[in-house]
Amino acid sequence: MNLQKYLAFVKAAEYGSFTKAAQSLNYTQSGISRMIHDLEKDWDVFLFERGREGIRLTSDGIKLLPQLKRICNEQEILKRQIEELHDMQSGVIRIGTFSSAATHWLPNIIKIFKKDYPKMDFELLLGDYTEIEGWILEGRVDFGFLRLPATAELETVLLEKDRLLVVIPEDHPMADCGKFPISELTKSPFMLLEKGAKAEIAEIFEKHRISPEVHFTTWDDYAIMSMVENGLGISILPELILQRIPYRIVAKELEVPAYRDIGIGMREQKSLSRAAKRFMEYLSFRRY
Repeated sequence: MNLQKYLAFVKAAEYGSFTKAAQSLNYTQSGISRMIHDLEKDWDVFLFERGREGIRLTSDGIKLLPQLKRICNEQEILKRQIEELHDMQSGVIRIGTFSSAATHWLPNIIKIFKKDYPKMDFELLLGDYTEIEGWILEGRVDFGFLRLPATAELETVLLEKDRLLVVIPEDHPMADCGKFPISELTKSPFMLLEKGAKAEIAEIFEKHRISPEVHFTTWDDYAIMSMVENGLGISILPELILQRIPYRIVAKELEVPAYRDIGIGMREQKSLSRAAKRFMEYLSFRRY
């Protein structure tokens, strides 16, 4: 209410008339006069001199006018920014992601999203599962791609079950097999992919009680593929990262299929910005 009174004062000062101020603000003349009177009473000052020729700012009114103009201008800027948020005309969506999602999902989804919302921008932070969980909890990103289950502190939404496939050189003895036997994982040097504390490959070893001979460990999917192509060993990689690869390798499903559950994690879905919520809808229905 005080902001309306401030605006009434500013407009009255600009027009030199309560009547013209009322017309510009869609109030009655008596309404504008009453709001000015309320300010004068609250502040114990006279803002205008009233006379037959109209109104004129007092010396106190002249001193207060610049500050009240700034307040009204800032209020108008705030109003426009809020309207822009609701209209999704501009803003930044911050996403934590691992490499395969950043490479094979996000470019196409962002392209489609920006056709509908061309002024929306994106900030992508690339990391492993543990780092992404931390960024979400810290508020560094709006949401992030994760392997599920995630920490109980996060709300999550399942997106897809991603197969884990054995990758071997083209000249490997098992290159023509239908499904790769679990026992064969121990017969070649193994290149282990680890993304933070949640190592889905190690869980496969534990489940089947095997101990492959690990010669190389990294979080970089493409380094693994290059090592395998050069005959340095075999590995297990998510199917998502094996799309459109330039390496001469063969991917085989395990005789006992294995998967990783890919999802989105956030602190609270209800607290996400409207833009982030809208982008998540694109993730759910237009991933490919």
